[in-house]
Parts: sequence; C-alpha cells; structure tokens
Amino acid sequence: MIPEDARTKPVEIWFQDEARIGQKGTLAYVWARRGTRPRAVQDTRYTSAYLFGAVCPQRGVGAGLVMPRADTEGLNAHLAEIARSVMPGAHAVLVLDGAGWHTSSALVVPGNISLLMLPPYAPELNPVEMIWQYLRRNKLAHRLYDTYDAIVEACCKAWNWLIATPDTITAIASRTWANVSA
Repeated sequence: MIPEDARTKPVEIWFQDEARIGQKGTLAYVWARRGTRPRAVQDTRYTSAYLFGAVCPQRGVGAGLVMPRADTEGLNAHLAEIARSVMPGAHAVLVLDGAGWHTSSALVVPGNISLLMLPPYAPELNPVEMIWQYLRRNKLAHRLYDTYDAIVEACCKAWNWLIATPDTITAIASRTWANVSA
C-alpha cells in the first residue's frame, strides 16, 4: 500500500469525503419549548456545490475545495490540495470511501499520498461524515442561498471556520483505531 521509498518517512492519516451543499438545504435540530414547532426555512430549488474536505486529526489540519460537481476532475484537484497540506517530508495515507471517482483510472495520485479504500457501506468508519454533520448543524443548515456564488461563499466560510479551530478537528475526527505506531 505505501510505496517502498515512503516507508522510512513519517506517516500521516487523513480522511476524505465530499458533501453536497445547496438550495435544497438541510434541516437540523433546534432548541424549542416542548410542544411547540419552531419555524425553519427550507428551499426547494436544486442548485448546489460540492465541498471536498479532508482532515488529519493528529495534526488538526485540513484541506478543502468547493467544486461544481463530485467527479474525478474535482478529486484530482483535491488530491493536489491535500498533497500541499501534508507535512513536508511525510507521507499521507488517505482514507476514503469507494465512490466511482475515487477508483477511476484517470485519478492522479500525488507521490506523497497513498489511498486506502473503506469497505462498502461503511460511512461510520469515515470521521469526515461527522465533520459534515458538525458544519451543517453549526453553519450550513436553515439557510437560503439565492445563487451558486452564495453557496460557494457559505461553503468557504464554513470550512475556514472549521480549519481555524484545530482542536475541533482533532476532537471530531480522531479514532483510536487510526493511529500510526512507530
């Protein structure tokens, strides 16, 4: 899995996934008095963008991109962004699900990254799913976006807000089974 020339380098474990953010929106729980029904906005239009996100819980860092589609081209751009975020001299093992564009023959994997596919139907093994839940609950739910640009701006603001708090990334995405031993 890890190339021979990378076996003597420090190893970082990264987790990656994509989330659709858009006008259709997400409802989240809100505090309300028992017996009441709080009002919440929800759009029925379909414009959306995809937030590609990856985190390294050990270092509390992440790499994200907002793309118009979730496809091989978007993942290639995201892999290049992740490669720039890996600590210099280290090698990253990137854990991701088995989406079609994750296994495409047109995928360009940078030399400082090795891919590790999760088993099918196991989203609970990818802590980035919890990152999406956290971002939706705190920054992306109950919103109306008039344009595609407004969606992109909201995604960027939410991701940058998350990245500014490394302890939050570590708290949400750390897993006892995903540690590097010397």
